[in-house]
Amino acid sequence: MSIETCFHNATLYTGCSTMRNCAVHIKHHKIIDVFNETRFKQKQFNDYVEFIDLKGAYIAPGFIDTHIHGIGGFGTDDMNEDSILKMSEILPRYGVTSFIPTLYSAPKGNLFRAMISVLKAMGHERGAKILGMHLEGPFISPERLGVQSLASISAVDLEYMKEIISLGGGNIVNMTVAPELKGMRELALMCIDQGIILQAGHTNANYQQMVEAMQARIMHVTHLFNAMSRMHHRDPGVVGAVFIHPELSCEIIADGVHINPEIIKFLFNCKPTDKVVLVTDSLKPTKQRARHLYANGEEVYFDKCFMRKSDNVIAGSGLTMIEGVKNLVDFGLDIEQAVQTASYNPAMIMKQDHLGFVAPGYDADLVVFDKNFKLLKTVIKGEIFEKGIIK
Repeated sequence: MSIETCFHNATLYTGCSTMRNCAVHIKHHKIIDVFNETRFKQKQFNDYVEFIDLKGAYIAPGFIDTHIHGIGGFGTDDMNEDSILKMSEILPRYGVTSFIPTLYSAPKGNLFRAMISVLKAMGHERGAKILGMHLEGPFISPERLGVQSLASISAVDLEYMKEIISLGGGNIVNMTVAPELKGMRELALMCIDQGIILQAGHTNANYQQMVEAMQARIMHVTHLFNAMSRMHHRDPGVVGAVFIHPELSCEIIADGVHINPEIIKFLFNCKPTDKVVLVTDSLKPTKQRARHLYANGEEVYFDKCFMRKSDNVIAGSGLTMIEGVKNLVDFGLDIEQAVQTASYNPAMIMKQDHLGFVAPGYDADLVVFDKNFKLLKTVIKGEIFEKGIIK
């Protein structure tokens, strides 16, 4: 790997703006400069700089997946370090440079084993970097389980939460909770003290309960529209709160199944772009080729998304981040907007202020793709993966 690399002759999507005929200069693991092609031709470089002509391709911040259960036959539900590291190796093929492994609700012993597997994997990645963990439960509503099991969830238990925090060791980035549960305000205050970002999800909260949740800094919403109270003209519910309050941010799964594309366009007409985060919510069998597919211990099948075989309930997506960005553009968004939802927005909302933007001083996490959204290169901390493949 070269100490310094300069990509040039590219269209740059910085994360919230566009620059034509652009160059990006990286050194070690940081971006040190961004400039136009005219300045590139005039600039004096050291002899050891490697120049890469992108021939008009697009360059953008590396994608950040903040809600992902698995990919390629490896998942957080395996509860072992090797599976988390395999996820790290596979994800650069889809433009992901960092991710937050998402853990299902589970009985305490299994939840702790899953947490330990992430903790052991952190710092040993060969591909996408692990930012911490996302706990999708266990303090969620029994009325909005999705495919999570009743036996895996818990009423709010502050002593249990203290154990979770202790084991997490400061590595719990975000946590999905049902705001209407008794004792949630006390739990929210505990999480605020620990820097854990709370998301409303798997919730049957009414509108007033959601407003009260905002007062306790539950300001982000998990997979909008899915596993939550619907919008009604007498009670706007969680979905209505997202549309009514511009300060609320939300995840979207842009596979065309979890949310109708027309509703996604409507959402962007209503919400500031910087409040929408593209996630995959992808399951262990995503991109896996096997006769029988399993996610969280249950058999699933793929039909535009993963469905639980026993009852045909949606289990999760088989989406990748590069596919999600392409889908958003196909749905009618600008590329600039789509890229922002996959990079800048998750970085800002998850307080990863060194990621998600192409500018001097940010980590050299980049993705290069062509006009057809074919992945060409993924760059992680300055290391170049051709077509996202680890050499």
